[in-house]
Amino acid sequence: FKVISDEWLDRLTLEGRATKTLAKLRWMIDIATPVLGNRPIADITVPELLQVLRSVEARGRYETATRLRSTFGTIFRYAIATGRAQRDISADLRGALITPKVKHRAAILEPAALGGLLRAIDTYDGQPTVRIALQLAPHLFVRPGELRMAEWAEFDLEARLWVIPAAKTKMRRPHKAYLTNEVLALLKKLRPMSGNGRYLFPSVRTPKRPITDNTLNASLRRLGYSSEEMTAHGFRATASTLLNESRKWHPDAIERQLAHVDGNKIRRAYARGEHWDERIKMMRFWSQYLIELKKNTCEKN
Repeated sequence: FKVISDEWLDRLTLEGRATKTLAKLRWMIDIATPVLGNRPIADITVPELLQVLRSVEARGRYETATRLRSTFGTIFRYAIATGRAQRDISADLRGALITPKVKHRAAILEPAALGGLLRAIDTYDGQPTVRIALQLAPHLFVRPGELRMAEWAEFDLEARLWVIPAAKTKMRRPHKAYLTNEVLALLKKLRPMSGNGRYLFPSVRTPKRPITDNTLNASLRRLGYSSEEMTAHGFRATASTLLNESRKWHPDAIERQLAHVDGNKIRRAYARGEHWDERIKMMRFWSQYLIELKKNTCEKN
């Protein structure tokens, strides 16, 4: 099992999967290695897989157990493709695990409350670079990992464009974000602080690395927002909800800006447009809307 799982991870590495993704997969495989590592994969039984998954569930990690079952399936299918297994026995585990309760990341969805958050962010008295990261987050609504790992080389301020490389995105596709006036102003304020380095938001302890994945959430806690009220990822839900409710923008333009991929393969094949021109207008509207909310001058509709 260990040899095949290592081969599979090596293949994912060559495909350019994100370092964070690979680390999570390695961590899950390491859970199974003590029990399954030396077993020929074709000889592994369903009860043996269940034994590993039950040990994870016993620690209350129901979602991890579900993800590990899925990882088992992928490894077994790789073994089948390479002639070292006959079938994917993980399929026999359906219904055997505890279904984890879906927990949505907290987000502020009311305009007035969002205005309050924006005003609070401006008062953040921690690291100035972190304050700017918090100020940028609602305007750009990219994934938190994409923001914290942003590099100056990815930005063209003259063209008002940030291109996030495919290796850094969840969907493994390059993603474009238009830079509005407000975003440009924040970036120009940030440049003297970190412009001589690689990352926009370098770690204080290790400047050659970006801030940690918990920095923005910890900063929100410092501002008095609990994990049940708002999260760094919640800025995406905030933008999605309020932009859709405005009824000013095509849903596909919103989804493209969120870097979502349509789950319907047939529809996805016919909806390849990037809606870039509309996304530019939408981002300008959104930044102005946020400014008005912060000033408490935004009309209800």
